[in-house]
Amino acid sequence: MKRSVAITLLSALLLTSYTALPNQAAAATIKSADTTGYIVSGVNFRDEPSVSGKVIGFLNKGSEVTVLDQSNKYFYKVKAEDGTVGYVSASSKYIKVTTTSTPTPAPVPAEPSLARSAKVVYGVNLRSEPSTSGKVITMLSKGTSLTILEQSNANFYKVRTSDGRTGYVSTNDKYLSIEGKDQPAVPEPAPVSSISRQIDQVVETGMKYLGTPYEYGSNRNTTTTFDCSDFIRQIFKETLGITLPADSRQQGQYIKDNGTAVYNINNLKRGDLVFFMSYKGSSAKSYEGINKSNARITHVALYLGDGKLLHTYSQESGGVKLDKLDGAWVHRFLYGGSVLK
Repeated sequence: MKRSVAITLLSALLLTSYTALPNQAAAATIKSADTTGYIVSGVNFRDEPSVSGKVIGFLNKGSEVTVLDQSNKYFYKVKAEDGTVGYVSASSKYIKVTTTSTPTPAPVPAEPSLARSAKVVYGVNLRSEPSTSGKVITMLSKGTSLTILEQSNANFYKVRTSDGRTGYVSTNDKYLSIEGKDQPAVPEPAPVSSISRQIDQVVETGMKYLGTPYEYGSNRNTTTTFDCSDFIRQIFKETLGITLPADSRQQGQYIKDNGTAVYNINNLKRGDLVFFMSYKGSSAKSYEGINKSNARITHVALYLGDGKLLHTYSQESGGVKLDKLDGAWVHRFLYGGSVLK
């Protein structure tokens, strides 16, 4: 009886071992180390199987890797030629996998725009954060070349400029032409629309300095204090990369040389620079008999439209502020004009 039970148990054990072996062999085949990947288009090498993983390198076209595993639908775990282990997109756009034991995986969706070349087709802000609340680092002009590093969210790409600066730009198709991506037809914007948009950006930059203290002869390389011409110079340089002359009289000559000077206060437009002579009094009578064509410029402001000024002119006035173009300012007015045309 005991012998029969022992034989039965031994038979069951052998049968279990026999049926388990094929499954173990299959599992080992799936994890086979002889699976090789060939990079067919340059791709980011990350420390996690996700587009949020840190980029630890870049695998160039033609590189060979060992595929260790398919971590998820979108990423392979691979070992590079130098022995570094990380993750790359499983998209057939980036990698071709060959193995003697594992079928080639079906194509999967590509990760969003990684290390792709792009060109600015419509001026766009480069920001410090992937949000419209991010600080404007500079405005990228039409024709600027970029490298898209990642898509940070639905509205912003993380990019690198040709001079090495990194920041964030809008994902809106109207701003960038991306290599390998079909672009919708975008009509060339009329110059007036472009200028209007740039002026709005200059005003926006100026408004963030409201309350900045006034200092006569302020340092042109800092933004801790401003005099009138330093303030105007800073907001155009910061927003549009346009470096105006350092003082108000030279800025006035710049406007004349630019061919946009207007001498009728009613013809001023939003974004115009406005130039004034010295204060003589609050009434029109105080300025009678003065030949304004020879008067010396002593102040400059930015015209916002609707009779409003953005400027700074004394410590007592509170630094950068909004003002009305009325009273003595009307009597002191010499001329104005646009930096842009």
